[in-house]
Formats: sequence, C-alpha cells, structure tokens
Amino acid sequence: MSNVSGCKVCRDGLDLGIGLSMAFQPIFNIRTEKNWAYEALVRGTDGQPAEDILAAVTPGKRYAFDQACRVAAIEKSVAAGILQTDARLSINFLPNAIYSAEACIRLTLQTAAEQGFPTSRLIFEFTENEKMADTSHIKNILKSYKKMGFATALDDFGAGYAGLQLLADFQTDFIKLDMALIRNIDQDMPRRMIVESIVKLCRRMDITIIAEGVETPGELAAIRHMGIDLVQGFLLARPAFEKLPPLDHDGDALGWKKKAAA
Repeated sequence: MSNVSGCKVCRDGLDLGIGLSMAFQPIFNIRTEKNWAYEALVRGTDGQPAEDILAAVTPGKRYAFDQACRVAAIEKSVAAGILQTDARLSINFLPNAIYSAEACIRLTLQTAAEQGFPTSRLIFEFTENEKMADTSHIKNILKSYKKMGFATALDDFGAGYAGLQLLADFQTDFIKLDMALIRNIDQDMPRRMIVESIVKLCRRMDITIIAEGVETPGELAAIRHMGIDLVQGFLLARPAFEKLPPLDHDGDALGWKKKAAA
C-alpha cells in the first residue's frame, strides 16, 4: 500500500462504530494571564467520553484512529475559533501507531493547509504510560517532528515508573507533570521537593514544564511559587465539547490582576 492510499484509508476508511469529535481544555500561562494553548481531547460526536471511543479502537485500528484524531482536532478547533487567538493546539498522538514520521504527517499537513492552521502552532504530546516498544523509532519520530517545526510534549510525567528514563531518552520541548504529583502539593512537602527538583532539572535541559490537574488555589499558588507558568486543570477550566472554554473563575479570586483572555 502506498503512503498516499494509506492516508486515504485513514481518513475515509475509519469505522469505529462511533463518530469522532473533540473537547478542548485550555492551558493557561499564569504569568501573562492568557490562554497559551488548548489540548484536544477525543469525544464522540454526541459528546461521549473518551473511554467509549478508546474501547472501540482495536490494535488494527490504532493507526487510523491516530490519523482521524489529528484531523478532528484541527478541524474542530478551527470551527471553535482558535484562529481568532494566538493559542497553540496540543494533539495527543500514538507513537507506536506511526510507521513513518514523514509519511504519517501528510494528512496532518494537508488538513492544516485546508483549514489555514499554522503548523508552527501544533504540539504533539504522547503519554508516559504508552508502552515504548522501540525507543529508537520514537526518537526518530520526535527528531523528524522537530525538523518539521512541531513542538512535542511528554504527557503524564511522573505517573509511571520510567519517567526519568524517558526524559533521558526523549528530550521533548515540554513535559506535563501528572496530577498525582500536583495533588495537595501545597501541603505535601515530599511532593513539593520532587517537583522542585524536576523544575531545576528541566531548566538545565531547556524543557518547559506544564502542570496539569491543578484543582485548588493552594496548588496553583505552590506551582506559581516554583516558577511554573503553564497550568492546566479543573480549577481554571474544564474541557468543553467543541468549544474553547474561557477561565472559569474571576482572575481576582486566583490572585490575578485581570481575567485571562483567549
């Protein structure tokens, strides 16, 4: 099968038994008090949760699913108005489902061109929980994406057992600290010390940290004190189906001078 026909199959031949759509959750820059990016989170066309969609994805459909999610993320974000902002779009991808970085990016580039979406604003994130069957293959994908001008992120950092090893193997542009490290960080000294160490390490490696799963003002204050600017979590905004949600709280309640704007 040629690469071109493969892309056509991915776009037109995906049959999961349920349609794909996206919800979006903002990542705020608490220093500039603006929406810095939106993470695209897979949903059904009627808003069904990600679990229902993922349950329909068999191993043989992972590649097609990965491609269909990229298309839906770009198309739905543009329809929601992301081009009227300067925010980035973060798309989850399945590195083990990609057979060739150059071939498998074609549909993404085509969709971005059709929608007028600047590819320089795309971030591709993969999770620490993804089983890394071939680390050299993943390295090649990340290297290729970097050459193409895409940013990459390691999601759920700290959730598994191989976080530091993955950081040694894959120097992504961003890491997203798992909510397990963030939870009660304002009251839990061991967690605080661990995250402070990660912050120092990432600064030396020129990797930017995103704190995800922030749910309380205390957690936000602790994150801010550590110098982490990029924050995601229910405290700030919950995912919105096919919409770009604003900040849920008045900025004054979070110690901000003004309300965050898109």
